[in-house]
Amino acid sequence: MTSDSTSITAPVATAAASGTWQLGDRTVRRIGFGAMRLPQTGPALVPHAVPRDRDQALRVLRRAVELGVDHIDTAAFYFSPLRSANELINRALAPYAEDLVIATKVGPGRGLDGEWVEHARTPEALRAQVEQNLRELGRDHLDLVNLRVLGTDSVAERFGALAELREAGLIRQLGLSNVHPHQLVEARTIAPVVCVQNPYGIGAPAAQDELLRICGELGIAFVPFYAIAGAGREGGADGAEPAQVRAVAEARGVSTAQVRLAWTLRRGPHVLAIPGTGDVAHLEDNIAAGALHLSAEELALLDEAHAG
Repeated sequence: MTSDSTSITAPVATAAASGTWQLGDRTVRRIGFGAMRLPQTGPALVPHAVPRDRDQALRVLRRAVELGVDHIDTAAFYFSPLRSANELINRALAPYAEDLVIATKVGPGRGLDGEWVEHARTPEALRAQVEQNLRELGRDHLDLVNLRVLGTDSVAERFGALAELREAGLIRQLGLSNVHPHQLVEARTIAPVVCVQNPYGIGAPAAQDELLRICGELGIAFVPFYAIAGAGREGGADGAEPAQVRAVAEARGVSTAQVRLAWTLRRGPHVLAIPGTGDVAHLEDNIAAGALHLSAEELALLDEAHAG
C-alpha cells in the first residue's frame, strides 16, 4: 500500500517539446543553450568577473544535453579569469555527439586582461579567431560561425573571408549576428546564411520585428539573444518586468523567464531560443518554456507589453 505522504516528482520537460527547425543542413530543437553566462557569476564580458565553480558549469552543460539540447551557442570571447566557455564545453561534452551543433561567433575580441580589443576585420584576423575556436573546442571544423557586426557598414570582405574558410572545410555553415537587413542581403550574395542572431524579446525595437519577419520569409533561423535579460543585456535580467509579463507568470505559476521565452518562440516557427545560465534549476526552467503553450488572450496581453 502506498502512503498518502508519498510524493511524485513531476517529469522535467525536455527540449523536444519546443519543436524543431532546419538550421541549414542540420535539424535542431528550438530551445538551445547560450554559454555566455557559464564562465562567471554576475555580469558577463567584464574584466574582473568572479569565475564560476568549474564543476557547476560542467553539470549545467551535461544536464542541457541530457534534456535534449542539441544547439549550443558560444564564443572565444566568453571567458572570465580561470574559465573559458569553449574549454568548459570541450571538457563537459567531448567527444561530441553527432547531432550536437555548436555555434560560435567571430569579430569581437578581448585581450588576456579581459578588456575589449579592436574587432577582427581582416581575413587574417578572422582566420585567427576561427582557429582559436577550433583549438579551444577541440574540433577540426566548426559547425556554425556567426559574423558579429558593429555598425551598418559593408560586411562583404569579412563575410567573404569566412566563406573562403567554409570552402576550405574549416566551417560547415555561416550566419550573421547583430546585423541590419541590408547586411543580410549583401551577405547572401556571397554565401548561404543559415541564421541571424540579434537581440530580441518582449520590448525589442520594431526594426528587430522586421528582421525576424524577413528571416521567416527566407527560411532563415532567427536566433534571439537577451530574450530573457532584455535591456539588462550582459548584466542579466534586472527584475523590472512589465505588468503583463508578471500577470501571465503568476496566473500560470511559472517564472517570468519562461513567459518571455514562450512568447519569443511563438513569434515564428523559425525562431530558436538560446537562453543561458550557470544554474541547473534555471536551465531546467528555461527548457520547460518550450512546453508552455500560451493562449490567444495571453499572447495578446504580452503583445501589449512588447508594443510598449
